[in-house]
Amino acid sequence: MGAVSMESGKLTAAAPYLIEQDFAAYTPEQNAIWSELVSRRMPQLEQYASEVYLDGFHKIGLKQEALPNLREISKRLFPLTGWQSTPVSGFLPADAFFEMLAARMFPTTTWIRSRESMEYTPEPDIFHDVFGHVPMHAHPVFGNFLEHYGKVCAALTNQEDLERMGRLFWFTVEFGVIREHGEVKVYGSGLISSHGECTQVIERGAGLEIRDFDLDKVLDTVVDVSKMQPVLYAIESYDQIYEATKEAESRLG
Repeated sequence: MGAVSMESGKLTAAAPYLIEQDFAAYTPEQNAIWSELVSRRMPQLEQYASEVYLDGFHKIGLKQEALPNLREISKRLFPLTGWQSTPVSGFLPADAFFEMLAARMFPTTTWIRSRESMEYTPEPDIFHDVFGHVPMHAHPVFGNFLEHYGKVCAALTNQEDLERMGRLFWFTVEFGVIREHGEVKVYGSGLISSHGECTQVIERGAGLEIRDFDLDKVLDTVVDVSKMQPVLYAIESYDQIYEATKEAESRLG
């Protein structure tokens, strides 16, 4: 894993937040919680997740029965796209977060939610971060998009521009849907990791509207994180969001 340690030396803003995952410290109960969370989600995802997510899940070696060892995940992921699942101490400030994305290092929390918070945790945990996000990083175009997004945001200083770029992240990385073979599939981590949010998409519940992806509309759509999303934007390919990030870069800053 020499490449991992060398890459981490490039970080400045994020350096204080980097930690080692104490994989041996996880308890049987914590592994059981992971296993239960995965087993709850997979039947729905096998039918409604993007084929890119499902392919990535297997390529990075995620297992239902045990929590992921981030070092082992990165060993599988790095040769595919240059991405790593990098353990951090918790929530990162924006500059540290963007710096890590620009270095193809996805900031990954190592704690797992309690049994009392199985349905929802307000703060990302290892289930949301690894199960929800990291399989997508095995796809070259998505990986390129996410790195470029980090570089664009790291260079922005205007708060309004950063807020608009945050909406692009929200409607792709977190709540992204894609049309595959004529059907709407989920790829955003907020949909992948949440049964309720994913079911909302599948059943078009509570008046949910799925619109064609439009960069102008995405950048202008105000997000209310306290409720299920009334509007989502469906892409036709992952190249579309990579190109949209380049277009946003040309307009902002």
